[in-house]
Amino acid sequence: MDDQQASVKSLVTEEEWKARCDLAALYRLVRMHGWDDLFFTHISMRVPGPAEHFLLNPFGLLYEDVTASNLVKVDLDGNVLPPSRYGINPAGFTIHSTIHTARHDVTVAMHLHTDAGVAVAAQKGGLLPISQLAMNIMSDVAYHDYEGLALVEDEKPRIVADLGDKHLMILRNHGTLSVGAHPFQAYLRIYLLERACKIQTMAQSGGAELIHWDKAMQDRVYKQGEEGILNEFFLEIAWAALLDRVRRESPGFDT
Repeated sequence: MDDQQASVKSLVTEEEWKARCDLAALYRLVRMHGWDDLFFTHISMRVPGPAEHFLLNPFGLLYEDVTASNLVKVDLDGNVLPPSRYGINPAGFTIHSTIHTARHDVTVAMHLHTDAGVAVAAQKGGLLPISQLAMNIMSDVAYHDYEGLALVEDEKPRIVADLGDKHLMILRNHGTLSVGAHPFQAYLRIYLLERACKIQTMAQSGGAELIHWDKAMQDRVYKQGEEGILNEFFLEIAWAALLDRVRRESPGFDT
């Protein structure tokens, strides 16, 4: 570890350090699932406190090398605070600054480009009600049409409008996105969405007629599943268990 990394913990508040450790753990989990796309996807976390700052991965660094200390802190204008030798993904900044500006209930935003997620994002019908996993989240999924790489400022209002008050989004022909007030909320939502997408593509490949459930069943399953996502006691236990897994299987994230 270099001197810059070693000094970060002493330069930030205890609350920011915890946020950094949680975010670094999310990057390691993405890598452990095989959801990483080299370093072209991104996860952000709002820095606790009155300032409108959030953390992003150092662009070009593989996710197994992301740590609490090398995460990059930026403001809503894209200024790196404090100056860092690392840069950030411009498209990542566009997406995440848009969400953090518009949605003050969002602490964490996760965006992925997995094979299954992009495959479903390329389907006109989007996510289908053919699995329990899909119905756990379908009522909370928004869609955003493809506009090329997310580098244009005037796309921001459309991202905000399309996401609305939902916590999941399928970006057409692009990938998946989840948000949450707690790191485990954002993680669990995208975990369910990614598995639902994988199941959908596997079921479609079999060529048999698929069983589609109606809106009443979708709403029922969503309500049943939502109780866990919003339970604070469950969130803390589940997140602590995942942090233990990351410590065992990808140590060093919290340095």
